[in-house]
Amino acid sequence: MTSYSRRRTGWTFFIFFTPVALWLLLLLILPHVELLRMSFLESEYSGEGGFTFNNYLGFFTEPIYWRTFVRTACFSILVTLIVLALSLPLAFYVTKIANVRMRGFLMILILLPFWVSELIRVYGWMIILRESGVLNSFMLSLGLWREPVELLYNDVVMIMGLVYTTALFMVVPIIGSMESLDDTLIEAAFDLGAKKFTIWKEIIIPWSMPGIMSGSIVVFMIVLGSYLTPKLMGGTNSLWFTEQIYNQFITYFNWNQGSAFGFLLLLLSSGIIWIVLKLTGQKLSEVVK
Repeated sequence: MTSYSRRRTGWTFFIFFTPVALWLLLLLILPHVELLRMSFLESEYSGEGGFTFNNYLGFFTEPIYWRTFVRTACFSILVTLIVLALSLPLAFYVTKIANVRMRGFLMILILLPFWVSELIRVYGWMIILRESGVLNSFMLSLGLWREPVELLYNDVVMIMGLVYTTALFMVVPIIGSMESLDDTLIEAAFDLGAKKFTIWKEIIIPWSMPGIMSGSIVVFMIVLGSYLTPKLMGGTNSLWFTEQIYNQFITYFNWNQGSAFGFLLLLLSSGIIWIVLKLTGQKLSEVVK
């Protein structure tokens, strides 16, 4: 490579990399550094403003905070498992059973709901499930219900909404992994007398594990950090940890405590993901490929 070509490559890299670097620095790194600094400072309303660990210790000393996080983490794991259970057979049908035309049609159906914002999708479910909604009207017209039933504002509906709003982020990575699986491996297993459960356990799931873990991490993090769906579909009793962070920032104007809760959410969720990776024997470098 000549010196001119090297200079041209260097300038091209500089031109394209600079906007990305500025975006990461100004909108991601610097705000998080400032929030981290604020999380170790006393609230300005306390009159002290010095260095402290109280913002982090408050998470453990107040039961409402750590119990809310435990509840949020448990529901996030449950939603991730439900989405995984639904995504595996769907991804297998799309990649190994459906023909080329049907595969494209199914991918459009999977992607279509995500062409609109999460807020619109959640409000769509609320229109269907509310007392004067479509489902109640249909049941009343058939005579199956004597009076409207409030279907919203409970954990079951909230979980359903979270599953619906995150399914795409599990299906697509698993489809990407399953597409590279040689069909002859499955056919050979059938010819040798292997049961369907054995084929899934020994061939399909191990081969798709990078996509499964990638999708699981994304779904878990999205659900854990979700705010709209638990708030709108779970109601005032949803007790989601992101609402505690929102209250600290917006309701109580305690940015120091809110910053600490935000970083605790990041650390604790990262710890959960690390444990799962260790238990499944996966490496993060393989999952994020």
